[in-house]
Amino acid sequence: MISIDVRAERSYVVKVGCDWLSEIAPHLDVRSHIGVIVSSTLAQQVRKQVPSDSRITIMEVPDGEEGKSLTTLESLWNSLALAGFTRSDLVIAVGGGATTDIAGFAASTWLRGIDWIAVPTTLAGMVDAAVGGKTGMNSPSGKNLIGSFHSPIEVLADLQWLKTLSDRDFSAGLAEVIKCGFIADPAILTCISNNSLAELRGSDELTMDLVSRSVQVKSDVVSTDFKENFAREVLNYGHTLGHAVELDSGFELRHGEAVAIGMVYVAELAAARGLITQEVVIQHREILQSCNLPIAYKKSAWPQLLKIMALDKKARGSSLRFVVLTGVGRTTRLEDVNEPELLEVYERICV
Repeated sequence: MISIDVRAERSYVVKVGCDWLSEIAPHLDVRSHIGVIVSSTLAQQVRKQVPSDSRITIMEVPDGEEGKSLTTLESLWNSLALAGFTRSDLVIAVGGGATTDIAGFAASTWLRGIDWIAVPTTLAGMVDAAVGGKTGMNSPSGKNLIGSFHSPIEVLADLQWLKTLSDRDFSAGLAEVIKCGFIADPAILTCISNNSLAELRGSDELTMDLVSRSVQVKSDVVSTDFKENFAREVLNYGHTLGHAVELDSGFELRHGEAVAIGMVYVAELAAARGLITQEVVIQHREILQSCNLPIAYKKSAWPQLLKIMALDKKARGSSLRFVVLTGVGRTTRLEDVNEPELLEVYERICV
């Protein structure tokens, strides 16, 4: 097991390669109530694994982005009220990034904030969503526009969960890993380039290395800028267009698949400005395609994508801002882009 410290509004540890059931056992001795918020597809499995205890309330939420809704949040509040949760009680979120997002948000808003533990079960959840204290839900206008910063007291990344993922979901999670490679740790890119997708999935050692490296990248960033005043924005590399593509697809594309498209887009944008070479753009395309990730999107979607991007959290007034590279492991921001320029670059990634 590898433990990685995160220092935010409070310090906590991400335990990579732990046994999540063993880690939560001590909490049963000190909490009057524990709410296990779990995605629907995992609910039956979790019910069989957690101890049979009257203090434990299991709450199911819909899988994926469907679960990040006001309807789900109200249901969780009602369940917490019915079970009598107080400020000394605990929420444990078991599921992918969407589940940890909505569970953490419920914890942050119940009695103005109670403790919670994240047990991410997907690769994207382990390296991104469950780490950093961002919690939230979607609105009809965009993804993650409603939320709060509320760190968990622990993140338990049990790598055994990854063996249950489909190849598509594992690949989608690799997009967030690749992002960490481009913005901060090129060794991640070397590892992925030197191994096939099957080898990455089949090796516990490689998986542990990629997950722990990615978590370390995120920890280093959020420990210096918890509330995304500036430095933390680098973690949104590829996400400005990515979130728009994800919403436009009706969430038929996985988050990582949309971010992969977004990363190719900002690589092309940086190359058009002369900030990186075309070789770095090709590196984006090749490494993402080697992981079975998409790198293009439909041309007809551009007007809607532009409208969605206007609501991006990095936007300031009427100006869009993009995190781009000046080289592998080096980032900056573009704040002076215009619509014709953005469209011209978008046409390079269209199908």
